[in-house]
Amino acid sequence: MLLSILTTTAHAEGIKIKSFELEKVEGDWLLNASFQIELAPGLEDAVQKGVVLYFQTEFELTRGRWYWFEEKSVIAQRQTRLSYQPLTQQYRIASEGFTFSAPTISEALQAVGSVGGWRVIDSSQLDQNKLYQASLRMSLDLSKLPKPFQVNALNNRDWSVSSDWYRFPFSPTGPNLIKR
Repeated sequence: MLLSILTTTAHAEGIKIKSFELEKVEGDWLLNASFQIELAPGLEDAVQKGVVLYFQTEFELTRGRWYWFEEKSVIAQRQTRLSYQPLTQQYRIASEGFTFSAPTISEALQAVGSVGGWRVIDSSQLDQNKLYQASLRMSLDLSKLPKPFQVNALNNRDWSVSSDWYRFPFSPTGPNLIKR
């Protein structure tokens, strides 16, 4: 089973979802996604001067109920760290035990925006006869910034970097091919 969503993006600062895929592998659902990340010049400069940026990828699976709030069946979060090493003049990306170095900021942001083989759903968490809504987004986690930068981020739109929530229907048994 395969769920694919392809989107086109415009060139603007922020985060956009380029592609998304949920793939069933041995009873689990794995997420493969690609985000386009473009930082404002001030953010790029901050990274070059030693500020570490943390990007949070969030996945939620909810089921609507007529008698109460939505049931959140799955909530998964993943954090990716972006830093600059002046001695080697390399950008370092770290996420869940994976470490990668890149010579340019654009290559580093491409690596930050690539999510592959992330186990987000265990089939035992799903009712095979129900319809769900899946949601995905990525954002810059401002709470992980040093305190002076957190204050600056509240007053500066350049530091509020986030994609919109992308929501789509999901069925554990039905055909799940969606293109946009």
